[in-house]
Amino acid sequence: MGNADYVHSTTTNVVESAHRVAVPPPQPFLKSLTSSLKETFFPDDPLRQFKNKPPSRKLVLGLQYFMPILEWGPRYSLEFLKADLIAGITIASLAIPQGISYAKLANLPPILGLYSSFVPPLVYAVMGSSRDLAVGTVAVASLLTASMLGDEVNAKENPTLYLHLAFTATFFAGAFQASLGILRLGFIVDFLSHATIVGFMAGAATVVCLQQLKGILGLEHFTHGTDLVSVMRSVFTQTHKWRWESAVLGCCFLFFLLLARFFNKRRPKLFWISALAPLTLVILGSLLVYLTHAEKHGIHVQVIGELKKGLNPLSITDLAFGSQYLPITIKIGIITGVIALAEGIAVGRSFAMYKNYQIDGNKEMIAFGMMNIVGSFTSCYLTTGPFSRSAVNFNAGCKTAVSNIVMAMAVMITLLFLTPLFHYTPLVVLSSIIIVAMLGLIDYEAAIHLWHVDKFDFTVCMSAYIGVVFGSVEIGLVIAVVLSVVRVLLFVTRPRILALGNIPNSMIFRSVDQYPNANLVPGILILEINAPIYFANSSYLRERISRWIDEEEDKLKSSGETSLQYIILDMGAVGNIDTSGISMLEELKNSTERKGLKLVLANPGGEVMKKLNKSKIIESIGQEWIYITVGEAVGACNFMLHTFKPKPMTVNGSETWSDNV
Repeated sequence: MGNADYVHSTTTNVVESAHRVAVPPPQPFLKSLTSSLKETFFPDDPLRQFKNKPPSRKLVLGLQYFMPILEWGPRYSLEFLKADLIAGITIASLAIPQGISYAKLANLPPILGLYSSFVPPLVYAVMGSSRDLAVGTVAVASLLTASMLGDEVNAKENPTLYLHLAFTATFFAGAFQASLGILRLGFIVDFLSHATIVGFMAGAATVVCLQQLKGILGLEHFTHGTDLVSVMRSVFTQTHKWRWESAVLGCCFLFFLLLARFFNKRRPKLFWISALAPLTLVILGSLLVYLTHAEKHGIHVQVIGELKKGLNPLSITDLAFGSQYLPITIKIGIITGVIALAEGIAVGRSFAMYKNYQIDGNKEMIAFGMMNIVGSFTSCYLTTGPFSRSAVNFNAGCKTAVSNIVMAMAVMITLLFLTPLFHYTPLVVLSSIIIVAMLGLIDYEAAIHLWHVDKFDFTVCMSAYIGVVFGSVEIGLVIAVVLSVVRVLLFVTRPRILALGNIPNSMIFRSVDQYPNANLVPGILILEINAPIYFANSSYLRERISRWIDEEEDKLKSSGETSLQYIILDMGAVGNIDTSGISMLEELKNSTERKGLKLVLANPGGEVMKKLNKSKIIESIGQEWIYITVGEAVGACNFMLHTFKPKPMTVNGSETWSDNV
C-alpha cells in the first residue's frame, strides 16, 4: 500500500470514529418551496388552529381570528364592564380636547378630531387584539399630514380640496396597513428600529412644540415649514404682532398642565388628575373667554369658533381617486401608515407585556387598516394607538377593548349635544395641550441608554432627530431608515470572523477575544463565520480568511512555533449558502492547498450540507474532512499532525498539499 493510500485509509478510520455529518434527505420541490415560504411568512402558523376541525368550527375560528371580540365577548362580565366604563370615560375626557387639538395641528377642521375619536375606536374594539390600546389621532401623523399635504395644497386657500386629499391619504394608509397584515409583511415595519423611532418621535415632538408658538403668541400668519430655522425666523420677524394676552394665558395653562403631569409622575395612582387636566382647561378657558367677552373687547384671544353638531357625515364620495394629486396621496398614505403602525404596535406590545399577554402584530395591522379605511369613508383622518391615551386607559384599569366603545359613546354624546360649548375654547389652550403631550415623546433617557449600549444606534437616533428638526419630517425619516438599512447591509456584507481557542480542560472552543484563557491549537487555525454566506459577502470572507491565514503563518514563523497545517472553518452560524458562497469555498480550498494547508469544515447545517452535496464540493473537500463539531475536527487534525508530517510539494511551479510521510 502506497503512502497516500495509507494516509487516506488512516484518515477515513479517524473520521469513522467521529460522528458523520449528514446530508438532509431530498424533498419534493413543491414541498420544499411550501415549507420555505411558510417559514418565511408564517412563522406562527396561523392555520394550525384550523387543522382537523369541522367546517362549522373553522368558520367560527376564522371569524374570531379577524374579529377577536367574538372570542372574548361571550366571557365578558359585569366586573369588566365597571372597569371599562371608568376607563372609557376617563380617556374620553382626554380624547375630546386632544382630538380637537391634533385636527388643528393637521390644518383640518377641529370637528374632524371628534369624528376620528368616534368611528375608528368602534372598529378597533371589534377587530383589535390589544386590551389596553386607546385609539385616536396622534400628533406625529397630524404633523406629517400638514407638512406633506401642505406642500401641495394650501389648506386656507382651498380647504375643500385639502380635506378631500386628507381623506384619500387616510384611505391609502388604511389599505396599506391592512395589506401588510393580510400578506404577513409586517417585517417591513421592523426597518423602523427602536433607535429610529426614539429619534424620530423626539424630533417630531420638538417640531410640534415649536409650531405651537403660533398659538401661544397669538400669531395669525405663520410659516408652513417645519424646520427649526423657518419657525424661529417666522416667530422673531413678527415680534410686533405678539399678543401678550395670549402669551400670559398660554404660560398659565402650560404651568397647570405641567403641574398635573408632575403629580401623575410622583403619584401614579392620581393619574386621573393628569387625564382630566386638558378637559378642565378647555372648560376653564371657554368660561373665561365667554364671561369676559375677550374676543369682542379687543383682547386678541383666538377661539375655535362654531363646531357642527351631529355624527360623522359620509365622505366616501369625497375620496379623490381621479385627482391629479393621487400619487401624492398614495405617498402620504404609505408614509403616515407606516409611522402609525410602528407607534401603535409598539405601544400595544408595551402594555401587553405589563399584563403578561401577547398581541398579534398581523391582526393589529388588519385592525388599524380597516379602522382607517372605514374612517376615510366617515369623515375621519388617520388614527392609531397613541401612547398618552393608552397610558391613561391602562392606568384607569381597563380590562378589554370595550373601553374604546365607552369612549366612542362619550364622543358621540359630545357630537350630538355638546359641540356648541366649544365655540369659546381659546386656541392657546389647544396649543398648551399639544406642547405638554409632546414633552412625553422626547425620551432623553432612552437616548442616553442607546449611547451606553450601542453607539451606532445612538447615531441613528440623533440623525433622525437632527434631520426632523433642521430639515423636515420626511428628511429625518429617510435619513434614519437609510442608516438602519446601511447597518443591516453591513451586518450581511461584513460579517465577523473570530479565531477560536480551546477552553482549558474541556472540548469547548470559543473566541479568544471573549475568553483570553482559551488556548490556540498548535498547527491549526480555527475560524468561526458568524453569518450566512451570500454573494454580498463571499468576496469579503475569502479575503478576510486569507488575511487571517497569512497573519497566522507570519506569527508562527517569527516565533519558531509549529507551522500551520490545517484551517478549520466553524460553520455553525452559517444558516445558508448560495452559489457564490460555494464558489468561494472552492477557491479557498484551492488557495489553501497551494500553500500546503488543508481546509476542514466543522458543524455545517442541513441547508448548507444539502447545497454542498448538490454542487459536488463535498467530494472536492472530502467527506473525511467535514466534522460535526469543532472538537472532533481538532481531534482528527491533531491525530494527523502527530502521525504524519505533511509537507508541500511543487507541481507545475506551485506548491500543493502532499501526503508524503
